[in-house]
Amino acid sequence: MTTVTEPSRTDLARQTAIRTAAGTSQVPSRLVEPPAALRPWITDIGVIAHAPDGPRSVTHVPDAAVRLVVRTLPEGGSAVLAVGPRTRASYNTGKRLPLCLDLRIRPGAARPLLGAPAGDLVGQVVPLKELPGRSTARIDRALREWGDDVPVDVALAELAELLPPAFEQGAAADRAREALVRSAVTALSTRPGSPRPAPVPEVARALAVSERQLRKLFADGVGVSPKHFARIDRARQLLAGARDGAGAPVPWAGLAQATGYYDQSHMAAEFRSLFGVAPSAFFSGRLPAGTPCPSRAGR
Repeated sequence: MTTVTEPSRTDLARQTAIRTAAGTSQVPSRLVEPPAALRPWITDIGVIAHAPDGPRSVTHVPDAAVRLVVRTLPEGGSAVLAVGPRTRASYNTGKRLPLCLDLRIRPGAARPLLGAPAGDLVGQVVPLKELPGRSTARIDRALREWGDDVPVDVALAELAELLPPAFEQGAAADRAREALVRSAVTALSTRPGSPRPAPVPEVARALAVSERQLRKLFADGVGVSPKHFARIDRARQLLAGARDGAGAPVPWAGLAQATGYYDQSHMAAEFRSLFGVAPSAFFSGRLPAGTPCPSRAGR
């Protein structure tokens, strides 16, 4: 089994703040720690209860992670989807689904499960059974039997039994690459107290790989370039920081500096490129009109 550091409560709190930033999603949801058996590969699990009275707005923020999503269906059974990295925010109307479990996969860990590099999944929502992983058909069959009334604890227990063998089936070389990707992701991430991650050349030197090798590792294990990953992660830290204000006016200039932007105008320009709106519009709920949530097209 791959040995990695388990997610800390600080990381879970950060993801929760990002997920609920400024209340931009009207669909009831919560974030839970994965069962112990899944923690080497899954950072957190979103538990989303879609209201039966009709679609509501859902904001999907940029995220460099690959995710496994299981949606129970009102007519019975489930849809099992692989969701690739999302490089821009999308604004959707929710589906009428009794339950949705959203498993966020650790950087570099998706390929043994899915049988495809993360770069092939960018912006895509693909039925799990259509991917070439050795266990995708078996997992899809098992999860599609869930009914619309499956209890969350039962669903999580079944996932904890089904998924580890699929994640573990990679070769030793795959695990070595995964460890390199995770180290690079940590070095390129923005966190409170260390808002400016190391430059890409410095990260490559520290890992004893060339910049070209690092880009290839990211294309395979993350799906986006190291630089683009850093941009997305910095924007996500901005969401978490703005959420910490608990409704108070956001001190944009100070937050921009604390998050590693050159200044407020730099922050605003990058935010608009990733979210399609200015930060002030996003956090006040002035968002683009929602479009239907896709079943398998890009998000």
